Amino acid sequence: MISRTSVEATVVDGFEEAPLKIENPIIEFLRMYVRNVAAVGGFMVFLIIALLAVFAPMLMGVDPFEIIWSPSAPPGADGFALGTDNLGRSMLVAIIYGARASLAVGAAAAGITIVIGLLIGCLAGYYRGWVDEVLMRITEFFQVLPPLLLSMVLVALFSPTLNTVIFAIGIVSWPGVARLARAEFLKIRELEYVKAARSIGATDGRIIWRVILPNALPPLIVTSALTVGSAILFEAALSFLGLSDPNVMSWGKIIGDNRDYLLEAPWTVIFPGLAIFFTVLSVNLIGDGLNDAFNPKLRGR
Repeated sequence: MISRTSVEATVVDGFEEAPLKIENPIIEFLRMYVRNVAAVGGFMVFLIIALLAVFAPMLMGVDPFEIIWSPSAPPGADGFALGTDNLGRSMLVAIIYGARASLAVGAAAAGITIVIGLLIGCLAGYYRGWVDEVLMRITEFFQVLPPLLLSMVLVALFSPTLNTVIFAIGIVSWPGVARLARAEFLKIRELEYVKAARSIGATDGRIIWRVILPNALPPLIVTSALTVGSAILFEAALSFLGLSDPNVMSWGKIIGDNRDYLLEAPWTVIFPGLAIFFTVLSVNLIGDGLNDAFNPKLRGR
């Protein structure tokens, strides 16, 4: 019996015996991920940003909407590391609190995107036929619509709350995930182990969720990580246009509130812009690392 940890087996090759090493897949995954220095760096940056967001109330102790100094104070003035905005609010406090909304929207919207995309893609790829035709026509309908424009319409039709923004981003971002899931299911459903499961009487639900989906997950996990970055950019764009909850501080809202003062106080736009840049970059680097770790062609190099 082969244990879950690394073991040594003996294979007879002619007259010689060659050791065969079987490694724990989790250990192998971590080994491949750690080899990507950029991905590790991206993970560390994202972890720091996430921790700052979670512990923002404990670290700051000041409301991000509170006016505490003169407007547009430059960075370093009177102890304000990043200066103040056009209303006299601390830029450092606003950016750290803004991480809470931006990351929450990114994660929640990505979750909605993955759920809808997986559901439609899995059913279309497994059942094919008329089910595939109907679901793919629906997917193409959403795919040809400009995502940002559609999300703006959805937020404008309903009240501009954080939940509305999350729903709007999630409902316009799923077609790419659906097409990827469909392609994976079309490929895997014809493999021998799937036919074997079908031959012993496994139900369609069990084959879809317990047999095919686990083997289709690697590219879908990579796409999920990248979707978080896209959702953060979507939220920033909607907040910049004023289509977000006015009572919630986010990076896009900071930029939108201070865009008229770009020439007089450029730091009020540059710092939240850098926060968005480094967060999305770290998410993309994590996605690249996951892609390398899940790629069997890179094993053993």
